[in-house]
Amino acid sequence: MKFKLILCFCLCSIFGFSQDLAVLKYKGGGDWYSNPTALPNLIKFCNENIDTAMNTKPEVVEAGSIDIFQYPMLHMTGHGNVIFDDAEAENIRNYLISGGFLHIDDNYGMQPYVVEALKKVFPNQELAELPNTHEIFSAAFQFKDGLPKIHEHDGKRPQAFGLYHEDRLLVLFTFESDLGDGWEDQEVHNDPEDVRLKALKMGANIVKYAFEH
Repeated sequence: MKFKLILCFCLCSIFGFSQDLAVLKYKGGGDWYSNPTALPNLIKFCNENIDTAMNTKPEVVEAGSIDIFQYPMLHMTGHGNVIFDDAEAENIRNYLISGGFLHIDDNYGMQPYVVEALKKVFPNQELAELPNTHEIFSAAFQFKDGLPKIHEHDGKRPQAFGLYHEDRLLVLFTFESDLGDGWEDQEVHNDPEDVRLKALKMGANIVKYAFEH
């Protein structure tokens, strides 16, 4: 137990020095690697617009690895199944409670699997929808109507859900928005520039909020 406490203290201290993002690799068969140009483009936008100094090539970290503690924010996306085993769920929970932040962007089809996976991380919590007045919608750029709609799938409104610990938002699940598609290179989805800009600005809000809370 003493060793675990010392290890946790050492890992938590890393948060004060790192300012990079990483992609979370998970099990279950879902394509965690989708949208390969998205995060580099978001990082570039943030470095140019909100005074971050992130490495433009995000690393990939596995859910069960202590490497996740090197990053103040993890990004997770895909279309399908997500599974956290007990050790991975505990690792992610410790990371989040220690000061980390997880953004999960549904690239279409993740929602039921994400809900189940997060129940292993925080068994006594349910995802709660964020109000449009939440600080994350105005951290750097103003979104008075909340999460923007980037790609259409099932005609549903975009929703942002969260999990909290001691009033701190530490998991953000963006649903029916598809921010990551908007972050991708323009030729991937041929989105208009104003749509891509909305996605990037909302992404910058998420990064700024995660880094400051």
